[in-house]
Amino acid sequence: MKKTYLIAGAMVLAAIYLLTTATKDLTVYASFADASQSGRKAKIAGQLVQTKEMYYNPEKDPNYFSFYVRDAEGEERKVVLLSEKPQDFEMSEQIVLTGKMKGEEFIASEVLLKCPSKYKDEEIYIKGKES
Repeated sequence: MKKTYLIAGAMVLAAIYLLTTATKDLTVYASFADASQSGRKAKIAGQLVQTKEMYYNPEKDPNYFSFYVRDAEGEERKVVLLSEKPQDFEMSEQIVLTGKMKGEEFIASEVLLKCPSKYKDEEIYIKGKES
């Protein structure tokens, strides 16, 4: 066989391997109801419920933080993050959770905070200047 055929075949196999490993981490956005029905890993976008309790006691357990989130359908659930409390958590506009439902609680493995832009004043200024 020619050397170019071997190299091309190896590149095709490497591409197939990379695509199959990348699809294992793909999760779709869901609601708490969808996540509880499927029992699989899900991503939930929602907002922090500021009126309910946030619990974090680093002296007792630095890797336990619980709070409540309201999803896009308006359902509120308790979320448990088995990690430390993220900095500026209360200032987040939107929270994207990755994890699984366990009973009535959502156990988050990852939390992505979408905070207000530090350039918000500049955006307002540009909008005001254009109009």
